[in-house]
Amino acid sequence: MSREGQGTSPGQEPGKLLSRTGRTRGGDPLAFNHQPSPDLAPWFTWFSVTDAEIPDGHEIVDGMFNDHAIIRIMFCGHWTAQTRDGEVVLDPGEKGMTVYFGPQTKVMPIVGSGKIKVLSVHLGPGAASVLGGPRQEDMLDRIVDHDKLVGHGSLSSRFHIDGTPHEWLKTFEHELRKFLQINDTAPPDPITLAFEHETLANPSFALTEFAARQDCSTRTVERIIKRDYGLSPKQVCRRARALDMAAALLGVAMEEEEAELRLRYFDQSHLIREIKAFFGTTPQELRNGNHPFLRLNLEVRQSRRVQALSLLPPDTIEPWRDPTAEPFSGE
Repeated sequence: MSREGQGTSPGQEPGKLLSRTGRTRGGDPLAFNHQPSPDLAPWFTWFSVTDAEIPDGHEIVDGMFNDHAIIRIMFCGHWTAQTRDGEVVLDPGEKGMTVYFGPQTKVMPIVGSGKIKVLSVHLGPGAASVLGGPRQEDMLDRIVDHDKLVGHGSLSSRFHIDGTPHEWLKTFEHELRKFLQINDTAPPDPITLAFEHETLANPSFALTEFAARQDCSTRTVERIIKRDYGLSPKQVCRRARALDMAAALLGVAMEEEEAELRLRYFDQSHLIREIKAFFGTTPQELRNGNHPFLRLNLEVRQSRRVQALSLLPPDTIEPWRDPTAEPFSGE
């Protein structure tokens, strides 16, 4: 089987990921992204659907990097991921499976092949804590069976493999709404929500100043962030800087922001060290490599940033997306 590795130039090799849910202006595959209904925020920040295919006889060697927990309904395809628990193989078939991805401290190596149909529901900051989910510290860099985690039902059975992205999203919203109503779920901690907004705006802020604005001690902020992110505030901010910079390198960030994102680092050597620490490669190698799965992940955070910071007028397609490749733009 041919393996299309990280040094492959997008669009030049026969193993390129062929997407039916969007692409960049440069032709790289993207997912169909959608904000949840207002009554589901802030527990769930984003929905995305990937409907794509890797040509027979090929597989893509890449990685993924998510800053918050994700529930994924997966159909078809064959996946191998290197997790904190070792190698995890996902082979959902046409029946499908539901998988819980914990937040990540660094890029997770992953290999994929075959047809890909995946609905991803991105949990908001602090959502797992109030939804009765596992401790985020325990879920770092892990992938677990969602149905076993919750102990009842088969969530993937609510979805039809041939459903459209909007049908899938409508079904998931219905299921999530039922869960929230039955459990009378409280919203996430306001300190966590304020911290998340700061990390989207500029993750180089001073923790003492942030704590003062929240009228609490830095120790209180550290305790809450450790609970809701599984990491210390310093680690969360370092990761946020790296994710934003990597998104710019892979062409799924506001183009005019790249120079400003670089200023978050002391100098070029600092930038190189941090990108290597989180992605295992240099900024230049990351920009030049073939990273279709990683790009799909990183775009979600940038879409959240655009929305949270009002960087574009409402209902505007992000500038990195090809507007002619949005087949599911209508209901």
